[in-house]
Amino acid sequence: MISSKNKTAGVDEVGRGPLAGAVVAAAVILDPDKPISGLADSKTLTEKTRIRLAEEIKTSALAWAIGRAEVEEIDQINILQASLLAMRRAVLLLSPQPEYALVDGNRCPDLPCPAQAIIKGDQTVAEISAASIIAKVARDQEMVEMDRLYPGYGFARHKGYPTKVHMQALQDLGITPIHRRSFGPVKKRLAEINGAL
Repeated sequence: MISSKNKTAGVDEVGRGPLAGAVVAAAVILDPDKPISGLADSKTLTEKTRIRLAEEIKTSALAWAIGRAEVEEIDQINILQASLLAMRRAVLLLSPQPEYALVDGNRCPDLPCPAQAIIKGDQTVAEISAASIIAKVARDQEMVEMDRLYPGYGFARHKGYPTKVHMQALQDLGITPIHRRSFGPVKKRLAEINGAL
């Protein structure tokens, strides 16, 4: 019989700040009989360590799932609501379903189970750390794919964040279908393009 503490999901999202790409969330229920050492906030780990841990989490966890909200949804409902939606989708895809959820941040999505928001939870709660790693590896890999589809923007390096290289590419190359049109720099560039037409 799995005790209730064994059915606790950690939930986190990655990609609120970028100007391009989906926001990706993950939910993970760890197996207490298969502890994973080295879990931490995904941002503090090297890419190589994140990828190794993501594979270990996927093989050792009782359940894991990825949810997402697309660029169109981000532009329609705003990035906060899109992040909550991605997290809800990740939890709903878990099998078994969790009895409790620990969510990184200060807001909980609408979930079918009780949930608690924990600020900086990805630094202190193993389940949330695991979710942050899964989500970041998934989103980073996606942005590498986007780099192939839309060369010249540097997506493989900056993952859509507003770096100097990315801002310059927006000026030189314009806006791609994966750019978030509701975000300030993209909205501004769009207005310049439309004004020039």
